[in-house]
Amino acid sequence: MTLIQLTAAALIATAGAALADGGHAHADDWEIGRPGDAHHVTRTIEVDMLEPEAGGMAFSPAELQIAQGETVRFVITNRGALDHEMVFDTMEANMEHMQVMMKHPDMHHSDPNAITLAPGESGELIWTFSQPGTFQFACLIPGHMEAGMQGPLTVN
Repeated sequence: MTLIQLTAAALIATAGAALADGGHAHADDWEIGRPGDAHHVTRTIEVDMLEPEAGGMAFSPAELQIAQGETVRFVITNRGALDHEMVFDTMEANMEHMQVMMKHPDMHHSDPNAITLAPGESGELIWTFSQPGTFQFACLIPGHMEAGMQGPLTVN
């Protein structure tokens, strides 16, 4: 290939990559806020992923209250025997995402508003909640939300 052909190929590849994510919102466009900066954390909330002996699945705490503008570090621990995830978003977005998960149950997330943890694992999410409203946190692995693994996330 000549230098001109290589340059043209590189430009085409770059343009394709830039357009490939056209249907996804960027973090700053999300209704629930944006990824947070660890240097600006105002509060840490510990969240446990549970499979109670009585049955079902749950998060503890079961609901979250956040102040608008707050940057929260979530320290999440999977205390169950199954893989679990925590995704926070609008209820509508979580329902759409759950439909995708039903078709691709082994899908793992790389979005900054989601984490997937194996049994015994812990991880962190840091998020700045810039918009008021009632949102949802949930495990979207098929069957988990239906078993009780979801709760309201209210930003005042």
